[in-house]
Amino acid sequence: MQQDAAQLAGHIDNGHIEFEGLPNTRDLGGMPAADGRRIRGRRLLRSGLLAPATRTDLTRLHEEYDLRLDVDLRTDEECAERPDPVGEISGLRFVHLPVFQEPAAGVSRSETDMDRVRSQVMRGEVEPAQLMITLYPHMLLDDIGVTAYRTFFEEVLACETGAVLWHCTAGKDRCGMASVLMETALGVPWEVIFADYMATNRFYGLAVVDGVPEDPFNGVDARYLSAASEAVDREFGGMLGYIDRALGIGADARAELQARYLV
Repeated sequence: MQQDAAQLAGHIDNGHIEFEGLPNTRDLGGMPAADGRRIRGRRLLRSGLLAPATRTDLTRLHEEYDLRLDVDLRTDEECAERPDPVGEISGLRFVHLPVFQEPAAGVSRSETDMDRVRSQVMRGEVEPAQLMITLYPHMLLDDIGVTAYRTFFEEVLACETGAVLWHCTAGKDRCGMASVLMETALGVPWEVIFADYMATNRFYGLAVVDGVPEDPFNGVDARYLSAASEAVDREFGGMLGYIDRALGIGADARAELQARYLV
């Protein structure tokens, strides 16, 4: 298997954690970051849906990772359909921060939304990849997304011990952008951030040609991340400017995050 930039930089297997029921769960630990340091292991986790977690998975999250904060980025409808196992891990705090609240075709994964999208695709009304390219900037620039990602950082800053996990349904779009933002704040180089984002395709077994996955909804596409990046470049001069000016996570807050999570 050809290694990507993250693996070549020492982020072994893109931080993948093999659980019995959890999809696309990864540890940011080991990523190269600011000032020649690396992200501390077992502290910052990203994942897909938590509802399928087995008892063994939950025990591992508690005992191996000391999980203290669960940030759910899904819509109310998704949460109602497949709720997180809140209360199954002692000492775990749950925070719901929807990046979208209205159905967002191809990003939110409620049964109603996905049925609607499949019908639109079959009728030729939407082109899946272009739909995702259009939607990605909205995750960062719409008011609800700004609020969600701002509060995400605030909640992480407030969680002074143990591990934090953030997730959506597939662990790739809303969760993927939260990961991009956190990695940026911690000083991870862009090529490593990009590789971490694209690694989702490998964990879902999707072939990728020139940055384009064989399945535009269940994979990630280089063009999706580019659309988000270009949007914040225009509005804020880059991801760091967005974190600073849109989210209000300034230099002092980023220094606190780096002091806590880098070694």
